[in-house]
Order: sequence, then structure tokens, then C-alpha cells
Amino acid sequence: MKLFKLFFLVLIFVLISCKTAMPEIVAKPDMKALVKNSATTIVDVRIPEQFKENGVKEATNIPLAEIENNLDFFRSKENIVVYCNRGRQAEEAVKILKNKGINNIYSAKTVENVKAIQNEKK
Repeated sequence: MKLFKLFFLVLIFVLISCKTAMPEIVAKPDMKALVKNSATTIVDVRIPEQFKENGVKEATNIPLAEIENNLDFFRSKENIVVYCNRGRQAEEAVKILKNKGINNIYSAKTVENVKAIQNEKK
């Protein structure tokens, strides 16, 4: 009987003290709405040569290496969508800016994604 009580107490202790943290559910942004919104700033994080060769209309070019030098620019914007060639640099830019407290930043991944959204018929 003592063994049963001990087991029961240990079980209750384990159940009470081991709460599993639920992962935070983050809603995926509506990228089409963001890109089409005139208040959204679109930023190409590729090097200037790539931007000139195949940029997106109304985009600003801030290469990934210059992101941290432009924090005031990013802080002053309502929403920001970044892109690059394959999405890696855009994701890195999002990570850097979120670590600096800028959370209104979203990755459209590629230049093709942004162009497709911009060229989509209404």
C-alpha cells in the first residue's frame, strides 16, 4: 500500500511539474496582399548589379551586407517585403531584422514571386 501511495504521489508530481510548452502558432502572411499594398516597401537584398539586371518595379535595393547599416530605414516603414534570387538572402535579411526588433518584415523569397504577384491580373 505504501508503494502504491508513493507511486501515485510521484505520478502526480510528474504530471504537474512537466508541462509541455505549446508551440506558438504564427499566421502566414498574405504575401499577395502585402506586395500589392502601396504602403508596403519592397526591398531587393541582392547586389546592385543583379538588381539593375532583373529588378522589381518600385523596389529599393539594399544588399544583404548593408542591412544592418539601414536599420532606421526599415524602422520607418509600415511593412517590408524582401526578396532575392533563391530566397536564402531574403530569409537571412528577415532573421537579421527580427533580431534587431523589426518584426514587420516578410520574405517573398524570389524576384520571380514578387514579379508574378505584381503582374497578376485583378
